[in-house]
Amino acid sequence: MTIGHPESKRVAAAALHLAMSDSREEEHRLRRMFAAEGIRTAAVDYGGEFIGAVKKVIERAVVAAKREGVIKETHAEEGAVAGATHEAMMQIMPKAVGLNIGGKIGIARYHDHISVAVFLGIGLLHLDEVAVGMGHRAVS
Repeated sequence: MTIGHPESKRVAAAALHLAMSDSREEEHRLRRMFAAEGIRTAAVDYGGEFIGAVKKVIERAVVAAKREGVIKETHAEEGAVAGATHEAMMQIMPKAVGLNIGGKIGIARYHDHISVAVFLGIGLLHLDEVAVGMGHRAVS
């Protein structure tokens, strides 16, 4: 895959691919592939009850983005990841309130475009649902 699409769309697709990866091996392969294209990435797993999860998912996304060099430790860049993650979580809220979630958060950046994707299973007993949320921010 090459950067032939508009940057924001390509970065969003990279974040979603990471969030949907099935294993650490696949995640690392994708991260190497995106790095070759100049896209910086991070991913983090999460599981728990949705209401309590929102704050923890946002915190984990910011920490992972800083740890992997996707963002610098600045107010604007941390806020961009936090805002995009919050947006992604709010998109799945109607399906997830009061239930447990488990899945992965993918974060991608190319130049000033940052996207966060969440790909989560939502469960109650054996009745599972799946949800995807996406947030995007621009930083200079």
